[in-house]
Amino acid sequence: MNNRYYLWIAVGAFFAALGIALTLLQPKHAQAQAQPQYPIMDAIANKVIQKYQSSTCEQLWMQKSQKAPPSAEEQRAIAILKGDPQMRAAFINKIAPPIANKMFDCGMIP
Repeated sequence: MNNRYYLWIAVGAFFAALGIALTLLQPKHAQAQAQPQYPIMDAIANKVIQKYQSSTCEQLWMQKSQKAPPSAEEQRAIAILKGDPQMRAAFINKIAPPIANKMFDCGMIP
């Protein structure tokens, strides 16, 4: 009967070791995806989203009609996004839904 318990202990230890090994041998990219890949881009995207969400439709129509040139900060952000296609895609994927919804609500897009 003792041999039976030792067998269960050995099987349990094997699966525990297997679980630990699989956890430690995960690809690096799988662990890195849990953290934001572009924290500065996320901050900029959140700022852009907040601008649209907090603006009224009238304010957005006025801004569209005035079309001021981008500020130095905006030009720097645009240059960074132009230089990194992956970051640009992540930025657009983050800001597009809330901005498009706001523009649709305001009648700026059909």
